Amino acid sequence: MDIRPKFKILALDLDDTLLRSDLTISSRTKNALKKVQESGITLVLASGRVPGAMEKFSLALGMNKKPGYLVSNNGALILESHTGKIIRETRLAARTAVVAYELADAEGFALQVYEDNTIYVSRSNEFADYDQKLTGLRQVIPDNFRALLEQGCIKLLVPGDPMLLKPLESILRTYLGGEVTLFTSKPYFLELQAPNTDKGSALACIAGILGANREEVLAIGDSMNDEAMILWAGYSAAMPNGEERIKELASTIVPKTNDEDGVVELIERHVLGDEPFPGKGYSLTI
Repeated sequence: MDIRPKFKILALDLDDTLLRSDLTISSRTKNALKKVQESGITLVLASGRVPGAMEKFSLALGMNKKPGYLVSNNGALILESHTGKIIRETRLAARTAVVAYELADAEGFALQVYEDNTIYVSRSNEFADYDQKLTGLRQVIPDNFRALLEQGCIKLLVPGDPMLLKPLESILRTYLGGEVTLFTSKPYFLELQAPNTDKGSALACIAGILGANREEVLAIGDSMNDEAMILWAGYSAAMPNGEERIKELASTIVPKTNDEDGVVELIERHVLGDEPFPGKGYSLTI
C-alpha cells in the first residue's frame, strides 16, 4: 500500500500502548516523540486516566514546552498540555450517575468516581487497590457515596470480574440507554460517561481546533476505550497485545508489543521516516 500521509496529529493511548508494563516510557520512545513534536506534528495523549495521573508522562515527553493536548477520562476532559487550559469538559448527569449506582450496587458491585487526584470508592475492593497502584491517586471511601454522585461526575467506573461485568453492562444499557456512553477500558473496568463522550469525539474536537482533517490524524491504541478514536482517525494502529476487536478495526497492527517499543518502531519508520504507511499484515522484515 503506497501511502505516504502527511500527519498533523499523533494520538497515543497510554496504558498498554505507549507505556511499558512497568509504567515507564523508554528513552528511545521519548526521543522519537520529541522529534515528532519538533517536526510540527501535534502530540495528543488520550487516556482513561485523570489529568493528575497523566502529567508525569506529558512532562517526560516535553509536552509542557510544546503545544499539545491531554485527553483524559476517555474524552470527557480535554486540556492543553502546555498551558493546562481546559478545552472541553463533559460531565455525567447526576440523575444518571445515581441510577447507575443503585443498579450496580443492587448487583453487589462497588463503584468509583474521580475528582482531582482522588479515587472515591463506594466500598473497599481489590480492583480499586490496583487502580490506586496503577494511577498513583489516593483512595477515599466517603461516608455517603450516593450524595457525592448527586453533584454529578465526569465518569463513573464499576470494577469487577470481567465475566460478572458483562451481565451488568446489559442491565445498564437496558435502563439507561442513550443517557450514557458505556465501554470497558480494561476487562475488569466498566466505565460510564455522558452520551457521545469518547476519545474519538475528543480527537475530532482537537482536529477542528487545529484545522486538520481525519486523513491527517494517526491514532494508536489497544483497548475498547480506544475504539472511537481508532474509527475516527484516518490512519490507525492497534497494539499486538491489544484486544482482538481493536485489531480488526485498525488500519494496521503495530509489529511489536508495548514492552518491546512497538509504538516507536512504527513512528520511526512511518511518521518520522518516509516508508509508506502499512496495511494489515505489517512486518518488520525489510
